[in-house]
Amino acid sequence: MELRQLQYFVAVAEERNFTRAAEQVHVAQPGVSAQIRRLERELGQELFDRSGRAVQLTEVGEAVLPYARAALAAVAGARQAVDELTGLLRGRVAIGMVTSHNVDLPGLLAGFNQDHPAVEITLREGDSADLLDGLHSGSLDLAIVSVGPDAPEGLALQVIDDQPLVAAVSHGHELARHTVLPLTALRDVPLISLPNGTGLRTRLMEGCATAGFAPRIAFEASDPVMLAQLAARGLGAAILPGGYAAACADRLHSITIDPPALRGRLVLAWRAGRPGSPAGRALLTRARAALRGAGARTELPPN
Repeated sequence: MELRQLQYFVAVAEERNFTRAAEQVHVAQPGVSAQIRRLERELGQELFDRSGRAVQLTEVGEAVLPYARAALAAVAGARQAVDELTGLLRGRVAIGMVTSHNVDLPGLLAGFNQDHPAVEITLREGDSADLLDGLHSGSLDLAIVSVGPDAPEGLALQVIDDQPLVAAVSHGHELARHTVLPLTALRDVPLISLPNGTGLRTRLMEGCATAGFAPRIAFEASDPVMLAQLAARGLGAAILPGGYAAACADRLHSITIDPPALRGRLVLAWRAGRPGSPAGRALLTRARAALRGAGARTELPPN
C-alpha cells in the first residue's frame, strides 16, 4: 500500500469523480484509476461503486476513508515537524482578496515566493462573504476582506483602512445641494452599489434594515470605478468609500450619511487561535509587517 494510492483514494472520495480527482492531484486520470485498482486488489474489495453518474464509496470504502485520511495527516504532520526543526518552508498557502483594494499584493507574494520557493501559493478573488467562509472552512489561510465594526466570530483582524461610506451624486443631481443626509433620505433614491456579498453592500443593507426600509438598488457593479461613472451620469446615488468619492470630486458630490454613520473597513483576516501550517504562519507574519501602518491595529473576536 503506497501513500499516493491513499492520496488518490481520498481525492476521488471527496470529488466523487475520477477526472476532477486527477486534476486535484495533478496526475492523468488513467494513472489515478490504475492506482485505485491496485489498492482495491491489495485490499481484496472494491472501494468505489462506479455504476452511476457520480462515483460513490462502497461500504468498505466508507470504512477505509478515515484511516486513509489519518495516514496522510500523520505523514503531513511528520513533514511539518521536520520542516519546523530545519527551518525549511514548503507545502501550500492560500490567500484571498476582494476585487478592489490598494494593497500591493503581487509585490507581497513575489517577495514571499523568492524567499520560500518550495511553497505553493494560491490566490483567490471573491466577495467578502465568500472569502470569510473560506477562512472559517480552512480553505484560505488569510484574506483581505471588507467587514463591519466588529471582528467576525473566530477571526482575528489587522485593520488596513477604515472609511465612512458616502452617497456620491453628480453635481447636477437634486441631492447635490446637501452635504449631510440621514440614511432615510435615500429611501426612494435609485442607489448604485457593489453586489450582494461585498462588505460595502452588507453595511448598506444592515443600515437600511435598522432604519426600517429596503433600499432601491437601481444599478450594481463589482468595480467602484463603474459605480462612480454611473453616478456621474446622473443615474442615482453611488454608495462609495469616502476617500474614493473624494478622489472623484471633479465628477461627483459627496454626501455624508448620518445617522446612522456607515463605515467600511478593509482588513487582513485570519483564523484566531489556530496555529496553521508553517507556510501559512510565515505568509501571515510577512503580510502583517507589510500592511502595518499608522492606523493599523489588531482585533480579536469576543470570547
